[in-house]
Amino acid sequence: MPIVPSNSVDAGQAVYSPLVLGFYDLWVLGVSNHLLWRCPTRDLRALYDRNVSERHIDVGVGTGYYLDKVPFPAAAPEITLFDLNANSLAAAARRIARYRPKVVQADALHPWPVEGPCKSAGLMYLLHCLPGSMAEKAIVFDHVAAALQPGGRVFGATIVQGKAPRSLAAQKLMDAYNRQGIFSNAHDTIEDLDHELARRFPERHVRLEGCVALFEAVRPA
Repeated sequence: MPIVPSNSVDAGQAVYSPLVLGFYDLWVLGVSNHLLWRCPTRDLRALYDRNVSERHIDVGVGTGYYLDKVPFPAAAPEITLFDLNANSLAAAARRIARYRPKVVQADALHPWPVEGPCKSAGLMYLLHCLPGSMAEKAIVFDHVAAALQPGGRVFGATIVQGKAPRSLAAQKLMDAYNRQGIFSNAHDTIEDLDHELARRFPERHVRLEGCVALFEAVRPA
């Protein structure tokens, strides 16, 4: 497995300053998902509704929007927030402070320093920010499999290219994000995503909505 340079990893998360996070929900969840990526935020929320558990780890936490909105199956869920960006961790932790989440600042491409096992893991909009090919990024699936209990669920979404339908505006924005290092998805396809998931999780469901690949999988017993 090639070693991904640390500065490449940093580029995908460094943009999330407190100022940027203040506009994140409006721009990404309100505008980009609906008008550019053509995958409404309500459909991403539905992923959480179907899969989240009372022992959950969220990897790539954004602003904590989904964890704030999801109806957990327990009044006091055990939540671990996992991200490389301290600003995102702080924003998400504040937003769901009522659940007293654990906070882990680490690189998802390296073995995860988390206590386990968990019953569910969310990887929302993480993969397209990670550098490398899909095969290189998929080491994340090895780490999540190690953190999940047998029968535990991993789910998430990532913006892909390949045959995914993209408007000119969506393609231009993706190209700009790739040049800036915010995205690293120039060669990401839903077929490669499904292939890498299949190697670890025979029971899985992957589908395309707009240019977003949504996935759900179960760790084998």
